[in-house]
Amino acid sequence: MSNKYEIRPYASDSDDSGEEDADIDVDKLEPLEAGPGEHKLQYTYCLWFGKKGSHRAAEYDKSLHFVGRCASVEQWWSLYCHLIKPTSLKPYRRLHLFKSGIKPMWEDPSNSKGGKWVIRLKKSKIDRAWENVCMAMLGEQFLVGSEICGIVLCTQYPEDVLSVWNRTATDTVSTNRIRDTLRRILNLPQSQHIEYKPHGDSLKFVPA
Repeated sequence: MSNKYEIRPYASDSDDSGEEDADIDVDKLEPLEAGPGEHKLQYTYCLWFGKKGSHRAAEYDKSLHFVGRCASVEQWWSLYCHLIKPTSLKPYRRLHLFKSGIKPMWEDPSNSKGGKWVIRLKKSKIDRAWENVCMAMLGEQFLVGSEICGIVLCTQYPEDVLSVWNRTATDTVSTNRIRDTLRRILNLPQSQHIEYKPHGDSLKFVPA
C-alpha cells in the first residue's frame, strides 16, 4: 500500500521530552492515491497525535505529530487497526483527523473563521463514538460539502471531549446540520448538551 504510517507517537505515550525530534514534514509528502480496487474517499485525510501544551501557535504546531493518512476506506482501516484505542491513552492526549492540507489549529486559514461542536462523553462510550464520527466524516454523512474540516478527540478526566470542526461559524444551516447529524450518529438524547464554539472566541485568548 502506498501510504506511509508513522506510529511512533503511539508507541510511547509517555511525558518524556525528546520524542518530537524526528517528526514527518507532511507538506513534503507525495500526494496519496487510492490503490487498485480500493474505495476512494472524496478527500485525503491526515491523522495527528498531540499532548496538552502551550496555546502559542508555534509551540502548539511543534506538539502535533503526524501518524498517518488515508485516501481510501481500505487505507483508513489499515491505519485505524494499528492505533491504540482512545480509552487506553493517558489524560490530555489529542487525536486529530483532518482533511489533508488543513492543520488542526485555530490559526489555519481553513479553520480561522469556523468553529466546532463540542460533546462531552463518558469514557465507556468514547471508543465507539470516535470510530462512528470518523466514519461519518470519511463517508460524507454530514452532507455539508467542504464545510467539515476535521474531528478532534481530547482525553480528559472524568469525561472525554469530542469535537467536529467546520469552516464557517456564521453558516447556521451547515452548523445545525452537523449538530443534528452528530445527535443521530451518536444516538444522543435531546437532553444531552452540545455546545458550539466559534474559533474566533478562542483566538482572542491566544498568547502573542
